[in-house]
Amino acid sequence: MTSPPPRSPAAPSREKRLAAQLRENLRRRKAQARALKPRDSGEANDEPD
Repeated sequence: MTSPPPRSPAAPSREKRLAAQLRENLRRRKAQARALKPRDSGEANDEPD
């Protein structure tokens, strides 16, 4: 196999930018899941007698 090409000077800033975007996306998804969870669990507990 050949070795990977050398990194360009812009690579670290690109990686940091992508890592920040991934963290922000994860925060949004977690917040969305927390917002949906009470509604879903509430419907499961409302069983007819």
